[in-house]
Amino acid sequence: MPRPQLSPITALLAEAVPFVGPEAIARQTGVALQARIGANENPFGPAPSVIAAMAAAARESWHYGDPENHDLRVAIANHLAIPAANVMPGEGVDAILGMAVRLFAAPGSTVVTSLGGYPTFNYHIAGYGARMHTVPYIGDREDIDALARAARETEAAMVYLANPDNPMGSWWDAASVERFIAAIPESTMIVLDEAYGEFAPEGTLPPLDLDRPNLLRMRTFSKAYGLAGARVGYVLGDSQNVSAFNRIRNHFGISNVAQSGAIAALADESHLQWSMAAVRAALDDTAAIARRHGLEPLPTATNFVAIDCGRDGVHARAIVDGLAQHGVFIRMPGVTGLNRCIRVSAGTEQDRALLDRALGDVLATLAR
Repeated sequence: MPRPQLSPITALLAEAVPFVGPEAIARQTGVALQARIGANENPFGPAPSVIAAMAAAARESWHYGDPENHDLRVAIANHLAIPAANVMPGEGVDAILGMAVRLFAAPGSTVVTSLGGYPTFNYHIAGYGARMHTVPYIGDREDIDALARAARETEAAMVYLANPDNPMGSWWDAASVERFIAAIPESTMIVLDEAYGEFAPEGTLPPLDLDRPNLLRMRTFSKAYGLAGARVGYVLGDSQNVSAFNRIRNHFGISNVAQSGAIAALADESHLQWSMAAVRAALDDTAAIARRHGLEPLPTATNFVAIDCGRDGVHARAIVDGLAQHGVFIRMPGVTGLNRCIRVSAGTEQDRALLDRALGDVLATLAR
């Protein structure tokens, strides 16, 4: 029977999920999830004030959230001391990245990114018909000089840099990032993903430059604020670029519950500081666990730690799969060189105790 055809772009795409969730792994293995420490979530959660605000907003869930996200835009703008015209919220950085690709990368154009970098961005590049040009990491960091060079040589429509980086947790200082930005052609849109910016050392994030017409900066409430499930992020940029998101965005994409939670999160600075301290302590403990088992944690400016397992991707994958059999969910980088590592998110004390026991068992089994 004849049926409607997929568009030419989507007909060529595989059906894929950029990240296999812990729920899917539990369904596949039949092992109940006990430690969720692979998705770079914040297990210490949102502030009590945020939960209260969201609970109150839930009683009003019979109506749509404000399609202009006005109060949230103003709250973010006041928090950063910038005009609201330079802020656009969206359903997490993932959705905003997709909109940015749709806006600035025409089908057939080139987008430059790092080989092994954030896979959801790659998913959007393919989904909107652009061509991806990748640059290898250097010293477990994204190679900013090679990215800039590739952007120039390919006349790229866009170039992507995550700082701090996922999956390695590495980072560049602000002066280096500013040098990278200055080296990009004016016709190339720079996407600077700062999802982990709150965890970064002082001097990592460049000052906000809202007049540069080829720079978009992405931030989120998913990491430091513990609101990954609410799906709220935002893009910062010059007002003309920010306004362009109104052409394609889902105007009812952020629920009234999520908007209220994000506004309350910005107002509770004390909880943010407590949460970040808890994450740092958790990662220090996770690094100690890794060393105790003969593995080497890498320095991190995020809410996760990449751990060098000392061999290759096959060995690292065996560790990931072995931990899954103990109900411990972690992830690993996906390309050769980086995939010698596993990646472990900050976890609770109970999560870390289970990781310690399970990692010992898995490594002992692999050594036989």
